[in-house]
Amino acid sequence: MSTALFSAQGLAKRFGDRLVLQDVSFEVGEGELHGIMGPNGAGKTTCFNVLTGKYRPDQGRVSLRGEDITGLHPTAIARRGIARSFQLMNLFDDFTALENVAVATPALRRHGFGMWRNARDAGDAYERAALTLERVGLRDKADVRAKSLSYGDRRALEIGVALACEPVLLFLDEPTAGLGADGIARVSELVRELKRHVTIVVIEHDMRFLFGLADHISVVHWGQVIARGTPAELRANPWVQRSNLGEMG
Repeated sequence: MSTALFSAQGLAKRFGDRLVLQDVSFEVGEGELHGIMGPNGAGKTTCFNVLTGKYRPDQGRVSLRGEDITGLHPTAIARRGIARSFQLMNLFDDFTALENVAVATPALRRHGFGMWRNARDAGDAYERAALTLERVGLRDKADVRAKSLSYGDRRALEIGVALACEPVLLFLDEPTAGLGADGIARVSELVRELKRHVTIVVIEHDMRFLFGLADHISVVHWGQVIARGTPAELRANPWVQRSNLGEMG
């Protein structure tokens, strides 16, 4: 019996006549950083959306700690301990960094926005939010509105919002998208620190970033997992060597 924290088995997804995913399977062990990589149009984002509940698969099974969570609503999946970031950032622009993180904490989510008027009384939520901002390097930006943050700070804040949910499994969708070299280095260091405390699955187009952090990687192409293994194993894979994915330097 599998001891994986999270597993996908035989996932398939079709949109009309187009088969986007076919027999996608992989496992994520507790404490692991698992990467999903592949070229544009390979099916990575659809796979991510199936894994996190946005789309229900036409076939296959998704499980967390042995529990079948296939096709559950994203909210129900989040309650079981899975949080995700988004390639297109999903922040409250007129809220401060601290407020963005606070509303994602379990203490405030239990009460919904009806508690927002008295949110400052929710000391535990704000204390946890402040600690989360420190973890993602934004302690000194707590009172800055999200819309006034730099692009790199907004990326870090979105990861902080996902962390505020206190997940057992964190999904990151293209965390380096739109970042320059300094921003990528910052996110790399942040993710390296986070993986000491939480299991992570990352979809990423920046292969140097992913190969430098991941314990295992699944390569998705034509809607299928065509290779999997450690970064060292994938560097030695003939298909990866023949593709631009092998240009790791």
